[in-house]
Amino acid sequence: QVQLVESGGGLVQAGGSLRLSCAASGIIFRIYHMGWYRQAPGKQRELVAAITSGGSTNYADFVKGRFTISRDNAKDTVYLQMTSLKPEDTAVYYCTSWGTGRAYWGQGTQVTVSS
Repeated sequence: QVQLVESGGGLVQAGGSLRLSCAASGIIFRIYHMGWYRQAPGKQRELVAAITSGGSTNYADFVKGRFTISRDNAKDTVYLQMTSLKPEDTAVYYCTSWGTGRAYWGQGTQVTVSS
């Protein structure tokens, strides 16, 4: 059974930082691409950042220079370091993995940035 379990969300003031973690199980983590999406109330889910199995990264324009995605294949975990947070970053953040023709999602973790 595949599981992606996010953690690290919470309430933070604007300008603050958070680090999200996503622990994967049930997949051969090192061969899967990993990513973070977010969904704010009333809005569509959108890509935040992605990292390939080879370590290449891609970021949405609205987080470039503020967020960093990384992975630890020894721990089957992907991270999203978020800095200089803004109220508009408030959303549920979802971890996702894809590869070998399949995609999986975590349950999401709430990030709330107060002004």
